[in-house]
Amino acid sequence: MIKLSNIEKIYDSPAGKVHALKGINLEIAKGEIYGIIGLSGAGKSTLVRCINMLERPTAGSVLVDGKEMTKLNESELREARKNIGMIFQHFNLLSSATVYENIAFPLTLSKVPAAEIQKKVNPLLELVGLKDKANQYPAQLSGGQKQRVGIARALASDPKILLCDEATSALDPQTTKSILDLIKVINENFSLTVVIITHEMQVIKEICDKVAVISNGVIAERGAVLDIFTNPQQPITKEFISVLLSNELPAAFRGNEISQVKTEGSLLLLRLIFLGESADDPVISQMLRNCAGVECTMLFGNLDEIHGVPFGRFIVGLSGEENSIQSALEFLRGKDVRVEVIGYVKRNNPAFN
Repeated sequence: MIKLSNIEKIYDSPAGKVHALKGINLEIAKGEIYGIIGLSGAGKSTLVRCINMLERPTAGSVLVDGKEMTKLNESELREARKNIGMIFQHFNLLSSATVYENIAFPLTLSKVPAAEIQKKVNPLLELVGLKDKANQYPAQLSGGQKQRVGIARALASDPKILLCDEATSALDPQTTKSILDLIKVINENFSLTVVIITHEMQVIKEICDKVAVISNGVIAERGAVLDIFTNPQQPITKEFISVLLSNELPAAFRGNEISQVKTEGSLLLLRLIFLGESADDPVISQMLRNCAGVECTMLFGNLDEIHGVPFGRFIVGLSGEENSIQSALEFLRGKDVRVEVIGYVKRNNPAFN
């Protein structure tokens, strides 16, 4: 559906040239909800605006639904953009127009007859839950309601693609969830391809099928959301995920030296990741039954879901004879569990050693 090849974007500025995008290659399949996450200035908004040519790339190819966007003239580009809806962080509504008129605006520009506009706008008002707000003005709406108007307006031209540029970053968490739920319903009911630009990993976790992490104008990492969450490879990705899934040691061990060699009174700390059915399996108790001489202390635990897949993260401490600990490690690695050995660490309070 969307294929970006070797995208470069260079701006001229008073301080010289700014290389915003550097050789971006990205493919987004039909019907996917694809997240692009990055820090401010990373190039994510520039990237999404290259898809509909609001930003023209300095070099590279933008293929959208079989059309090479960089080759289109202005008339052809206006026609192609009808297939690409866009919603923005600050809503971009017409303050002097009613909710109905804002949603109808792209149809009015295209000189669609009023009767046809009504047939299109009324179901959209129903879809976004604003049927009773049709004659109100943006100033009378909450932030979430304004974004619902923006979504309905983006859908008015029956697009195949919906671009969301920081669409929830101005909203509170509860409203953000309701907007993401609405986008998910739209994706499912209309088979829309959705591209979400955000700096919030919670948004990616909540709604996206795949994610690309952009840093300094390049794609640092990409993949299925579940894979990225459970096995991030790049420091920037780990930084984003740590906001939701802390990798810090439990408080009782923080600041202490980590050793790969057992020392007196230390525990071998492990970070265990359980996916799918293994999240419900009694793996720890099985390990204790099968590995005599090892004790296991549960230090941290968290259970969650990503796209309906159970996902558990635990930090445990093993103690006992070295051969017993190694047997326990072999047992865990033989199960459907991802094992990360942190190292041997002493507690801060020796009374617990």
